[in-house]
Amino acid sequence: MGRSGPQITAKRQLWDCVTITMVLLSLLFRPAHCQQCRIQRCNAEYVSSTSPSSGLQEDVSLDVDYCIALRAYALCTRRQARSCRGDLVYHSAVFRIKELFSQHNCSSDGPTSSAKVPSTSRPAVSELCDYENRVLASGSAGQQKKYAHCGLFGDPHLRTFRDEFQTCKVEGAWPLIDNRFLSVQVTNVPVVLGSSATATSKITVIFKSYHGCTDQKVYQATTEDLPLAFQDGTRRGGESGSLAISERGGSGVGRQVKIQARYIGTSIIIRRVGSYLTFAIRMPEENLDFSEDNGGLQLCLHGCPRNELIKEHRLGRQSQQPRLQGTNTELGPLRPPHQVYTVERAAAKCRETLQVEDVYFHSCVFDLLTTGDPEFSMAAYGALEDLKALPPSKLRQNPRTTRLFNQGVSHVSAHSPLFALLFLILLLL
Repeated sequence: MGRSGPQITAKRQLWDCVTITMVLLSLLFRPAHCQQCRIQRCNAEYVSSTSPSSGLQEDVSLDVDYCIALRAYALCTRRQARSCRGDLVYHSAVFRIKELFSQHNCSSDGPTSSAKVPSTSRPAVSELCDYENRVLASGSAGQQKKYAHCGLFGDPHLRTFRDEFQTCKVEGAWPLIDNRFLSVQVTNVPVVLGSSATATSKITVIFKSYHGCTDQKVYQATTEDLPLAFQDGTRRGGESGSLAISERGGSGVGRQVKIQARYIGTSIIIRRVGSYLTFAIRMPEENLDFSEDNGGLQLCLHGCPRNELIKEHRLGRQSQQPRLQGTNTELGPLRPPHQVYTVERAAAKCRETLQVEDVYFHSCVFDLLTTGDPEFSMAAYGALEDLKALPPSKLRQNPRTTRLFNQGVSHVSAHSPLFALLFLILLLL
């Protein structure tokens, strides 16, 4: 009994010693186990504050803004000193910061910033050369920009920027677009004997030099060659790919090339369907001049001249004899139609791909009646797919038509005599 007191006291002292040791050990190792090394966050903040998108360019790196960002970086790493002991990324960052202070002659004393450094520098080139980014930067994001569509296909059929639909002769070289951003010219040639219809055999697109975003680039497609490059052999132009060419997949109608001009918010699709080409473009309306006194002939803007429009003719069976028209200098001697289509057969063939009897359906029927070429008639289907891919802001299901389709054709059955008369168009005024 007498020795129990000292034993209890010794046990208490031993327990107290163990407890104190455990507390000290927990305090000693607590930072290492409870705090994570966040040096990557410091690196990310530094990169963000000095990236071109923040307005801080390499050629102005001696500016005071850079030293502010560098001091903020150094402060962030100092705060991670205990939790990042032994981390190679941390020690590499500390060493690099010392080099940068010396290299850029920055003082370690001065203001710091823990967020992206505000800058009054001019916007980065990559922003200036992206139309959508310019719209956002101008503060007009809430005001939706309007786009217009123009397409040329078939014999040829034209959908203008004004959403008007025409069928024209326009044999030879004709300008579709000519403004301060780009020029587009097409060359149309006669198709077959017995028809005054023509089709596109060459398309030339000139992208004009624009504010450091791109030098002048020329793209040319022909019936023999639909290249995936500009004439200088390049596939891209300007800063950050603001102008680029790519091969486009999709509906499977002919081979397709897409040209994206991001700096003017414009996209172009060119197809080769059979032996001819089709063209489609989507462009911001603010880049177009719709005024009537706008100089120069532009089919996409003002439509075809009146004397080039194919007008409605009501022909009897005796008027369907072909007229010889010589040769096609680009494609050789003109050929007779591949097949002789009746209106009913042509409508049935077009209905295989175009279920809705709209202007594209009637264009398909027209092309079959004038050429007899089933492959060429697919141009209308390809043009409709391009319209879906490059839609205007306001799309009329039945666009205004000129002469050929302005008599309510789209509402007439393919089996009615009036439908047949309207599409037997083998002569011009």
